[in-house]
Amino acid sequence: MSQALLLGVLLLSWLAIAGLGLCVLALARQIGVLHERIAPVGALSMSKGPAVGERVPRLTARTLAGQEVVIGAPRPSGRRLLLLFVSAHCPICKVVLPIAKQLAGEEVLDLMLVGDGPLEEQRGLIEKFGLQGIDFVNSPQIGMTFQVGKLPYAVLIGKDTTLVAQGLVNNREHLESLLYADETGIPSIQSYLAAAKRSAEEAAH
Repeated sequence: MSQALLLGVLLLSWLAIAGLGLCVLALARQIGVLHERIAPVGALSMSKGPAVGERVPRLTARTLAGQEVVIGAPRPSGRRLLLLFVSAHCPICKVVLPIAKQLAGEEVLDLMLVGDGPLEEQRGLIEKFGLQGIDFVNSPQIGMTFQVGKLPYAVLIGKDTTLVAQGLVNNREHLESLLYADETGIPSIQSYLAAAKRSAEEAAH
């Protein structure tokens, strides 16, 4: 009797293990399906200024250090240019600034910070985050040219002065989505969703 009970317990245990295994496989399959359907988390483009692929207007400004810089012209370094629009009153800007500084060091690109506020506040950002040596421009004209409405906002300009990608950048992933736009061909979330919609429509016909 005890042997039959033991065999029954063992059989139930194996059935339970097999059932759990099937549940894990089913969940893994569902996770894979969801992963394929989820759009990549990239920077959200909200600007009505120059469009991706267009030449950036030529703009001249002076940095807080008094040096003249030109946007919309090939960089002396021959690199891409990342414009990052920030403000001392923007909490997320203070999170993104050190990330942008680090990425500029890792990637082959120049970083230029753009603000529109009191000089003492901008100098405070430079001091707090160790941004010495990075161009910081106080110019409302640049923000108006790119129609920047929310911060922090970034614009990536290619070596040939065309606008490569742009969008709101709240974290490292958003910044990287702009930097890798040349490779992926997805400059914004809108671009991805539009392409996915076209593919779905073509597949349906």
